[in-house]
Amino acid sequence: MAETKDDSGPALPPAIESAWGLRGRPPRGPRPGLSVPAIVDAAVRVADADGLPAVSMSRVAKELGAATMALYRHVASKDELLTLMVDAGYGPSPGPASPDDDWRARLTRWAWAEHDVLRQRPWLLHVPITGPPITPQQLDWMEDGLRCLDGTTLPEGEKMSILLLITGYVRNEATLTNQIAEGSRAAGVEPGEMMPAYRRMVGRLIDPVRFPALLRVLNAGVLDQDDDPDDEFTFGLDRILDGIEALIARRAA
Repeated sequence: MAETKDDSGPALPPAIESAWGLRGRPPRGPRPGLSVPAIVDAAVRVADADGLPAVSMSRVAKELGAATMALYRHVASKDELLTLMVDAGYGPSPGPASPDDDWRARLTRWAWAEHDVLRQRPWLLHVPITGPPITPQQLDWMEDGLRCLDGTTLPEGEKMSILLLITGYVRNEATLTNQIAEGSRAAGVEPGEMMPAYRRMVGRLIDPVRFPALLRVLNAGVLDQDDDPDDEFTFGLDRILDGIEALIARRAA
């Protein structure tokens, strides 16, 4: 019995009904061409261009050449709009990997796909997380992530925990990279000059008795140039995958 659909329980939130196309059409009005997908696409364009703070119902209405109140016939609130924007912003999941790839190659591909989305659309990181994924494309991402672990000996609960671990790492790395870039721009620091400037400041402040380990880092030239964010991401992801590999081996034994 593979059927898992459950129609019991509380009613679905309006945003989820809209995401899954379960809401009826609103009555025809002066702008019959206005639709939920058109509104969401316009909101994503605004966020892509000017960031999440620029997204408002009035700004999206202006983007569409419509009255603000006309949007509320399709999207009940800004919170509902944000939910739909996240689903659209992530876009389609990376899809099935090559059948020749092992679980590690598949998870690496999946993590890099999310990494690239968050680098391209950092406004996604500013939308509050209010619960587990429930919209269509987000569940597609989850499905593909779980399939990466097909063929391992891990129980299903640990597969879910691995996805949570990896996506948490991806979001944290993307948030850190984005905030550092924003801070550098605000301070007028040229790209590639942040770490050298930091090294000079730290070198003026520390003494070798109190900070011997940090001094060794400075003397080794670790802070002489900015790191490539992709290199840092690769290093961290590989360490996580090493741990998962050890877990799989332990479960198999």
